[in-house]
Amino acid sequence: MSALLEPFHYEFMQRAFLAALAVGLLCSTMGTYVVLRRLSFIGDGIAHASFAGIVIAYLKNFDYYIGAAIVAVLTALGIGFVHRRGRISLDTTIGVLFTGAFALGVFLMSLKRSYTIDLQSFLFGDILGVSRGDLWLILGLAIAIAVATVVMFRSLLYTSFDPVVAEASGIHAGTVEYVLLVMLALTIIVSLQAVGIVLVAALLVTPAAAAYQLTARFAPMMWLSAVLGVTSTVGGLYLSYFFRSSSGATIVLLATVLFFVALGVKNVRALSARRA
Repeated sequence: MSALLEPFHYEFMQRAFLAALAVGLLCSTMGTYVVLRRLSFIGDGIAHASFAGIVIAYLKNFDYYIGAAIVAVLTALGIGFVHRRGRISLDTTIGVLFTGAFALGVFLMSLKRSYTIDLQSFLFGDILGVSRGDLWLILGLAIAIAVATVVMFRSLLYTSFDPVVAEASGIHAGTVEYVLLVMLALTIIVSLQAVGIVLVAALLVTPAAAAYQLTARFAPMMWLSAVLGVTSTVGGLYLSYFFRSSSGATIVLLATVLFFVALGVKNVRALSARRA
């Protein structure tokens, strides 16, 4: 028993577990809207776009995550604006803007002939390096996004299923879409510390996609997604301690395993129903 509880003896692991809990809840909850609206590509897009903010913050000598958050939010708003005003498909808009922002980051970094920034933690995450300040920032943003989700629950739900009917009932679907994109951008920034730019899209999509295999109702899907998300982040972090593996990669691999388990359960249910 003492060996199983060993990870909780260290203060840095305690902070990491709290961060993993917050990130798991937040990503899986927001991921419900991502899956229902077929926005799976947006997590990867905004995460890569935030790289430009990290580089700008490095060059101007201010907090990397603030720079990443500013560029991520601007990219999210730009995606919404170009998609709605330019009448361009959402996946095309995401592809154009995120590659442009990422290229801007690479371009600015190339102008700096010598640099000391370690990009690995931003690319693959470093949840074990969460400081007290980082933890308060993660918890603060997570609570703010959670409150916004509760306040806008009805609007987000209606516009996710039928934006035309939502507009007819008095809900401004365009405004709701912009707010959702900003919330997703901030969710991605919160998650960068845990899994990094490369893997954050998986954490945003996979738990919600797994929940979607098990239920067709929105509220149960959101709750089940939250359970699977927390299991993935906290469980993956716990396993990474004993395997001495990358925490971000282990978290995403566990989420992927849970997805295939959910898919298997769905197929078994369908088979049983046909036999009955």
